[in-house]
Amino acid sequence: MPNKADFIIVGGGVAGLSAAARLALHGQVVVLEAEEAVGYHSSGRSAAFYHFGLGNPLVRGLTAWSRPFFDAPPAGFTDVPLATPKPALFIATEAMRAELDDLGAEMRRFTDSVETADEAAMRALCPLLKFGEGGIVAGLVDHGGRSLDADALLQGFARQARSRGTVRVRQRIARLEQSGAGWTATTEAGDSYSAPIIINAAGAWADHVAEMAGVAPIGLQPRRRTIIVFDPPQGTDVRDWPFIKTPGDVFYILPQGNRLHACPNDETDTPPCDAQPEEYDVALAAHLVEEFTNLPPPRLTGRWAGLRSFVKDRMPVAGFAPDAPGFFWLAGQGGFGLQTSPAMSALAEALVTNSAWPEGMSDLGVTPDAVSPLRLTA
Repeated sequence: MPNKADFIIVGGGVAGLSAAARLALHGQVVVLEAEEAVGYHSSGRSAAFYHFGLGNPLVRGLTAWSRPFFDAPPAGFTDVPLATPKPALFIATEAMRAELDDLGAEMRRFTDSVETADEAAMRALCPLLKFGEGGIVAGLVDHGGRSLDADALLQGFARQARSRGTVRVRQRIARLEQSGAGWTATTEAGDSYSAPIIINAAGAWADHVAEMAGVAPIGLQPRRRTIIVFDPPQGTDVRDWPFIKTPGDVFYILPQGNRLHACPNDETDTPPCDAQPEEYDVALAAHLVEEFTNLPPPRLTGRWAGLRSFVKDRMPVAGFAPDAPGFFWLAGQGGFGLQTSPAMSALAEALVTNSAWPEGMSDLGVTPDAVSPLRLTA
């Protein structure tokens, strides 16, 4: 006989775990994660930095709503800070200046902590930026940036999920079947679970899970992104450097301890997979370090890649499938899943349980219609 629950959640990344934490207040939750640990793919391979320079107005609204959670998490959620204040510095060459101005105007809709940064201010934040001909000519600094502890966030949500349920790893779905009572999920290990509602939070694999269930896909496209890791020059302390990013998808660099992570903001279409870095993207990241800073050519100590998955309008999807009662989509969170997880889990809770929309969310432009899967079939 299947193990019975009120909610089955497919996927143990930040989307699935944060939703499970909320839904545990309403009934028995089972989270089924295919890999050997939660947060194995996208959630565990993120820059884990909270800022307003990412995404579109909907994403920024979700980001703004989430900030109080990071600064003051619920009692017992974690023993360490979830968020450490760190400025976000947005830099532009002459060719990027107009895009930087547009970004600044957009960011100021959601935060009052953004100000223009001249060369002296940028040098004070990062003395090895490259100025002059062909270099950086303009900047914005957001003093409200936050470095997030991704592991503490994931484990805090998992702890809450286990309060009225279970989180199981190595439970890859082999079969999904709809019945009069709801859904039955059978794993490759031979375990079965049934519940009236199944939440598809499978990240890059969400369309695959839907097809397994006979549900129309939403057109989710996984895209690979690459990070290189390297040490700064001997004697250089980078721990207080800000998160540094160009407008648009060109480049970012940030410190992790006294090492640097840099990314060429690549978005290469790929099937769902355990993403691995490609030599071209690694070389491009190293080249961009030299383009935007006066650091010597990076001598790499590490490299990795992760997947960021989008639907066609690059906005998240949360809502019941129109063609399958009890099948709930929670997908398409691109590279912003960590920084928007408090908001996404709150709105998922409201939609799944048919309860009140989270207070203040509509004022930020976050509405049920904005995240509904129905918009993708119009």
